[in-house]
Amino acid sequence: MSLIKNKINSQNLPKHVAIIMDGNGRWAKTRGEERTFGHKNAINAVRNAINACNEIDIPYLTLYTFSSENWSRPADEVSTLMNLLVETLLLEAEEIFSKGLRMHVIGNLEKLPSLVREQLERVVELTKENTKGNLVLAISYGSQNEILDAVKNISSDVKEGKVDIENIDEKLFENYLYTKDFPPVDLLIRTSGEIRISNFLLWQIAYAELQFLNVLWPDFTKDIFFQCIVDYQNKERRYGLTGDQINAQ
Repeated sequence: MSLIKNKINSQNLPKHVAIIMDGNGRWAKTRGEERTFGHKNAINAVRNAINACNEIDIPYLTLYTFSSENWSRPADEVSTLMNLLVETLLLEAEEIFSKGLRMHVIGNLEKLPSLVREQLERVVELTKENTKGNLVLAISYGSQNEILDAVKNISSDVKEGKVDIENIDEKLFENYLYTKDFPPVDLLIRTSGEIRISNFLLWQIAYAELQFLNVLWPDFTKDIFFQCIVDYQNKERRYGLTGDQINAQ
């Protein structure tokens, strides 16, 4: 039993954790290998994050798997990432299903190779009845594009008379986002020591706690995840109020 895990208060868990999985290339470089070597060795870190969430019953985990900007990377690296995604889905589908997790995918999936889309759709369909937790893969995803798509769709519905412009508020807007069926992010974790958001869930992290770790993604362990939860629980989340107001509630 992990000593760090024992410190977690099961009554104060985040409902939604999002992770920017960064540092694969640098991890490989320190070992004298190509960037793709880092991507291939990152699978265990993904398993660790998923298993850690599953063990302590965090209902939503979103992983920044491939950004809209990643399409601009060298063609061989993009090809490796796409092939690796297919291989991982083939290998992990039964494991995800057996854990009772439901998989979701968000992003501009039209840009993905047909084989990748087919595998994603297969696992989404396989797990659609699962209720133990939710694994969300952000693939070909960019938050600015998501927000622009929402604005365009709201504008179209206003033009068609489906939405009254006076009724547009935060809740209505959220119903047009890719994440409309998920709660807002409570905790955002980024590995690799970089301190930036990189166009990830910009709307959804409005009141999230942010943690930037000096750990390269392939070295990410369950205990590191559990420590992030402990650190999260030691924060006072005020949502714009004062500490006294929060304590009085």
